[in-house]
Amino acid sequence: MTGSMFDAAHLELWAIFWGIVVALLFLDLAVFNKRAHKITLKEAAVWSVVWIFLSLLFNGGVWWLLGDEPALQFLTGYVVEKSLSVDNLFVFLVVFRFFGVDSKYQHRVLYWGVLGAIILRTIMILAGAVLVARFQWVLYIFGAILVISGLKLLIRKDAEVNAGNNLAVKICRKLFPMTEEFHGQSFFVREEGRLLATPMLLVLVTVEFTDVLFAVDSIPAVFGITQDPFIILTSNIFAIMGLRALYFLLAGIIDRFHYLQTGLAAVLTFIGVKMLVAEWIHIPTLTSLSIVALTLGLSVVLSLAFPKKEEPGDSAPTPAS
Repeated sequence: MTGSMFDAAHLELWAIFWGIVVALLFLDLAVFNKRAHKITLKEAAVWSVVWIFLSLLFNGGVWWLLGDEPALQFLTGYVVEKSLSVDNLFVFLVVFRFFGVDSKYQHRVLYWGVLGAIILRTIMILAGAVLVARFQWVLYIFGAILVISGLKLLIRKDAEVNAGNNLAVKICRKLFPMTEEFHGQSFFVREEGRLLATPMLLVLVTVEFTDVLFAVDSIPAVFGITQDPFIILTSNIFAIMGLRALYFLLAGIIDRFHYLQTGLAAVLTFIGVKMLVAEWIHIPTLTSLSIVALTLGLSVVLSLAFPKKEEPGDSAPTPAS
C-alpha cells in the first residue's frame, strides 16, 4: 500500500479526481444533455476519447506525485475494470431491448445508473479495504470468488440474462404502484393525485442491480492488483464514468466480440489465481498488465478474424408490453 490515502499527495489527487467527476457530471446533465436526444456515434466517440484522455492524464498525476508502481497499478486496475465493464454493455443492451426503451432516453437512465454506481462502489470498495486491512485472509476469499466467477463466465450463455425477473425489480413492483406505459424520461408521474412509478424506474433499478452484481467480480479483481483504496476507487470510477459513452459507441457492434467473454473469464481466473498464490509467488504489476492486455487483445483479434455464425432462432429479446 502506498502510504495513507490522506497524505498530502493523495489529497491533491483526491481534489483533482472529485473535481473532474463532479464537473463533468454537471456538464453532462445540465449542458450537453439537457434535452433528451439520441446519442450519435460521433458524440459517443468524442466522449469516449475525453474520458480515456482524462483517465490517462490523472494516471500521469499519480505517477508524478506517488511514483511508478502506484501509476502502474492505477493503469492496470483501469484496464481491468474497463474491460470487465464491456460485459455490462451487453446486459444494458438486453435490458433496453426487453423494456423497449426509446434510444433518446437511454442516456438519462445510464447517467443516473452511473451516479448510483459511483455511490455504491465507493461504499463497497471502502468496506472491502477495511476488511482487507483487518483480515488479510479476506484476499483469499476474493481470489476464490474471481476464479469461480471466471469459470462461470466461461460457460455462461447470453440467454441466461433475465432482464425482467430479478429480485430488485420484484421489490420495486411491490413498493411502488406502476403505470403501464412510459412517460418520456420520467421515473415518476402524478396521476389523479397519486404518485406512480413508470417502467423507466424498473429499467434504472435493473441497470443498478446489474452493476452491483458485476461489481462483486470487478472490485475483488482490482484488489488483486493493489490494496491501496485510493488506487482501487479512482481507477474503478474512472472506468465506469466512461461506460455510457462506450455503450453508445459499441452498442451496434458489441455482438461481434464473441470471444471477449472468454478473454474476460481468463482475466478473472488469472487475477484470482494470482491472489491465491501471492504468498508464495509474486507476479509483478507490469507482468499482470501485460498478461491482461495480451489476453484481451487476442480475444478481440480472434473475434474479428473468426466472426460468429448466426444460429437459427437468434433474435433480440422481445420488449415488454
